[in-house]
Amino acid sequence: MHSAADLPAASGGDADPARPVALPAAASGESSAFAEARPLAGIDLNLLVTLDALLAERSVSGAARRLHLTEPAVSRALGRIRRATGNPILVRAGNTMVPTPRALEIHAEVHDLVQRAHAVFAPVGAPDLATLDRTFTILSSDMLVATIGVGLLDRLARQAPRVRLRFLPEPTPSADPLRDGTADLEIGQIDSTAPEIRVETLGADSAIAVVRAGHPLTEGPLTPQRLAAARHVVASRRGRLSGPIDEALAALGLRRTVVASVSSHTVALSLVAHSDLVGVAPRRLGRDRLAALGLVPLDLGLDLPSLSLCLAWHPRYDADAPHRWLRAQVRDVIRESITEDDY
Repeated sequence: MHSAADLPAASGGDADPARPVALPAAASGESSAFAEARPLAGIDLNLLVTLDALLAERSVSGAARRLHLTEPAVSRALGRIRRATGNPILVRAGNTMVPTPRALEIHAEVHDLVQRAHAVFAPVGAPDLATLDRTFTILSSDMLVATIGVGLLDRLARQAPRVRLRFLPEPTPSADPLRDGTADLEIGQIDSTAPEIRVETLGADSAIAVVRAGHPLTEGPLTPQRLAAARHVVASRRGRLSGPIDEALAALGLRRTVVASVSSHTVALSLVAHSDLVGVAPRRLGRDRLAALGLVPLDLGLDLPSLSLCLAWHPRYDADAPHRWLRAQVRDVIRESITEDDY
């Protein structure tokens, strides 16, 4: 086992009075280097861990045991620390080593920095929900908000009463709120084209036609021909007048009449409830809203793609504990909504 005498030194035996060790920098003609500022870019920040151990143990052998390194490796690191700080850090006093005034001055700060660095790289734990005070912005269609909003807010009220949600409409094609950080989550059918966006598929729904009670289409089977002959309203935040239904009808040589496009599903369903217009809604997610408006669901009878229900976020939030917790809540509420029995 090495003793304090094994520390890099340039003079004297064990009986010499305590004095700074001559450093390599001084030996190479850099006697003024101790007073010069060292650029951070040239410093190995791993030296902080070694410095913390050396100041705690006050010996190379003790620091080596603590760090599970060899004593020569720690001795070399001490030499680098001395050059980087411009201070001997530890000096000989008999058979022991003692810290310099500068070492004593920075000891607490060095230890705190090392502990904070460990915290940065430690596994993410659960957030303190009782004190979590944060506003999350979620992009979603109004239909989806109406479906899951109450259940999600109930969960938040019980678990994290100081958390607030800001629901915003789905973005336009030219915007990417997930990437630019103005939104935390997007739910529903995801529009972001940024390659780094995380997208998790939670399930799928299907489209149905909806009409008011007593509508002519509620009598007899709904054929593609009868569907095409009706007047339609569509919900599209981009103002589109056509979509997958039109493509399916076109494959049958049919074309429907779309008389209006509105940006909100709520508005579209309200128009349907008070007219002979035909609307479209998700079968399971729209269940409660349709029942509240007294609307009648009708099977479209067309070969249509399913409606993907997804959760999307930017990877900057992958390890953010509150964000992970919110994703879990949204995920559970959506899955509960789409796994209930169909009509």
